[in-house]
Amino acid sequence: MINAISIDLEDWFCAYNLNIKIEDWDKQELRVVANTRRVLDVLSKHNTRATFFVLGWIAARVPDLVREIDARGHEIATHGYSHTLLTHTTPDEFERDLENALRVTRVCTGQKIVGYRAPSFTITNKTLWAFDVLARHSIEYDSSIFPISGHPDYGIGDAPLAIHARGALTEVPLSVAEIAGKRVPCSGGGYFRVFPYALTKFLMRQVNRAGRPVIFYLHPWEFDPGQPRKNLSRTKAFRHYFNLDQTARRLDQLLTDFTFAPIKDILNWTRTASRADGRG
Repeated sequence: MINAISIDLEDWFCAYNLNIKIEDWDKQELRVVANTRRVLDVLSKHNTRATFFVLGWIAARVPDLVREIDARGHEIATHGYSHTLLTHTTPDEFERDLENALRVTRVCTGQKIVGYRAPSFTITNKTLWAFDVLARHSIEYDSSIFPISGHPDYGIGDAPLAIHARGALTEVPLSVAEIAGKRVPCSGGGYFRVFPYALTKFLMRQVNRAGRPVIFYLHPWEFDPGQPRKNLSRTKAFRHYFNLDQTARRLDQLLTDFTFAPIKDILNWTRTASRADGRG
């Protein structure tokens, strides 16, 4: 089965756990270019294309990086502009943020931008209004819903696990495996760094056996053990810094063990298969 791989294109200081205000981002060391090229090189080694959910603030600062990603054949989608959690904003503020992101990102690519991912996956039961806003701006799919319970920032515990319709949009949820009645994340990010690789591989195989492609994600800063360190709580430090020196090696192994493509390709193949089944 072909799975989907995605990169949330943001720098280390954009991460919610670090709590660095956007007004202070220009004062931080910009490391996203070198880190993204590390990711691009690993993907190229395995002849794999990905979806890049581009943060508008990054597109405005380093548009040539977005153009390079585009030129290498990857899908360009949007991650909003300011990395403000939807649970911390209003529909009007969200719409303005989305408009800014699309404006600065579209000039960097010849592609039509049809995909969106919310910062920290914060389309929750409290922010389902976001789908109407996304549809007004010609977004065709969202990949923001994490179908789990118990996380302090995100999750819809009873959300469908498979790709499904959400009004006018298609929802591409982050992947979890069902083990003994429990939903266990296996979609990348901190889970990829914290879990032993063998466990991630096992969980992803379970998702594929259930007939679903894995929707996988990483951030460029997760390839950067040399990034500046902030004084964080023990929990937040663990989430952000654990095993940063292992991410590149693990991604290389993952791309050996599984086949990946951009999200838009997965959706196109799914639609084609559905039409074929209908004709049958």
